[in-house]
Amino acid sequence: MISGNQAGSWLKAKSVREMAQIMKRESGARQVLSGASQRVTAQRTLLFELLRQSGGHVDADELYRRARKKNSRISLSTVYRNLQLFKKLGLIEEHHFDEEHHHYEVKSGAEHQHLLCLSCGKVVEFACPVSWKFREDIGKQYDFDITDVEVRMTGLCSTCRTREK
Repeated sequence: MISGNQAGSWLKAKSVREMAQIMKRESGARQVLSGASQRVTAQRTLLFELLRQSGGHVDADELYRRARKKNSRISLSTVYRNLQLFKKLGLIEEHHFDEEHHHYEVKSGAEHQHLLCLSCGKVVEFACPVSWKFREDIGKQYDFDITDVEVRMTGLCSTCRTREK
């Protein structure tokens, strides 16, 4: 059965190919949410899909701005409630790059770490293969079952470094 929101987004498609992409994207988000035994709503699907499309780290305000462009009736409290739900379900990760903002990203299968520019706030993800060895060694040394490793390195990105010279 096609919902009103699905039909609306499909009608906005400019080609059959674009309509197929919209259908695939919406069904992907719906599968993830229904697989987590949650009610699948248009707003929830939209928010999760925007997080997946962001390809990085967004805060609640940025997610809200992006969502409002697609659904003017969505509220900031809906964004916050769903971010907490997604976090509880293990669908997203919450990062605290500074004390003022929480940033969110869809959980990926690959463990990664972060570089944070202290000047502009740019976040760069990088793989740190030694974190697995580090986790294993420290876990054995202290008889600890380590479930997560979070490494954040801070400094200045090349753009900010050039500006400061």
